Amino acid sequence: MSTGEDLLRSRGLRVTRPRLAVLDVLSAGGHLEVDEITRRVRQRIDSVSTQAVYDVLGALSRAGLSRRIEPAGSPARYEARVGDNHHHVVCRGCGQIADVDCAVGSAPCLDPNVAHGFELDEAEVTFWGLCPACQSRRSADD
Repeated sequence: MSTGEDLLRSRGLRVTRPRLAVLDVLSAGGHLEVDEITRRVRQRIDSVSTQAVYDVLGALSRAGLSRRIEPAGSPARYEARVGDNHHHVVCRGCGQIADVDCAVGSAPCLDPNVAHGFELDEAEVTFWGLCPACQSRRSADD
């Protein structure tokens, strides 16, 4: 298993405390908003600005170490799961987000009818619905 330092160096990034802290937060899993990432980073290091966290997230995303997702009507969220072309399901009730694996083997979402000359490497598919907790609440309200 690679350490955060190894991951950063392998992508040509300088090793800094904020970068290591953000990688650590993201590696714990989830689809986190910047405010939550910042709160967790501040638990690990003494002082870091929200802008510094945005800068780190931008650098990590450009280096392929994090992924930014933006479900419609929601703030940007970040995750550490990269490189596997997975998708997401979002609850319309509470905003919970979960990963949905792409088809095993062939990835039909990367084979559109017309690519307009683009070399495709990722597709963002978002499924929308109600999570089990919101379904239960809806049933209780009926």
